[in-house]
Amino acid sequence: MTTAKTNDVLLEGTVSGQPEFSHENHGARFYRFFLEIPRLSGQADLLPVLVPEALLSQIEDGHALRIRGQLRSFNNRTGVGNRLVLSVYATEAEPPTGQPCNRIVLSGALCKSPIFRKTPLGRSICDLMLAVPRRYGRADYLPVIAWGQLALRASRLQVGDQMVLEGRVQSRLYHKVTEAGTQERTAYEVSMMHLLEEAPPPEC
Repeated sequence: MTTAKTNDVLLEGTVSGQPEFSHENHGARFYRFFLEIPRLSGQADLLPVLVPEALLSQIEDGHALRIRGQLRSFNNRTGVGNRLVLSVYATEAEPPTGQPCNRIVLSGALCKSPIFRKTPLGRSICDLMLAVPRRYGRADYLPVIAWGQLALRASRLQVGDQMVLEGRVQSRLYHKVTEAGTQERTAYEVSMMHLLEEAPPPEC
């Protein structure tokens, strides 16, 4: 299996809301917005996207957009405890094709032991954490979820094993009990669809 490190995302959906200023890094300004992408089930994923100011003119609320980029992570240390924050970092914006798209191809190393379990209905599920290195010695730590036979295969992996996968980026609502009461929050993760031998470009 190839050990090349890949982190490629291709999304097409509808811009939801106006971009808002996120941060400035080395003199470059970045903005954050959400892209809504329908699923075959009729639900939709609402995904956070970071864009450099140079692409801002192509982002318009309610309009379709096709972007290429990477799935990035960082630890938000504000508040109590650390929290992994995921965003799609857009490197290119293209004219929409009219077909929704949500594809990601990742290759990296497993950095935590797989957690395998069964749902109340008996379906197999496995949680993974993949470390995908990027430049300057940094890495993105990306949560991955696998179902069914893929979950069984993934559960046999060990920390340090290299893996290549194709899937989609998904949003998931959950409820967290805090001192202030129960809060509704959104988690982002990669839903794995295929384990691969090598990393092709993501296409829809």
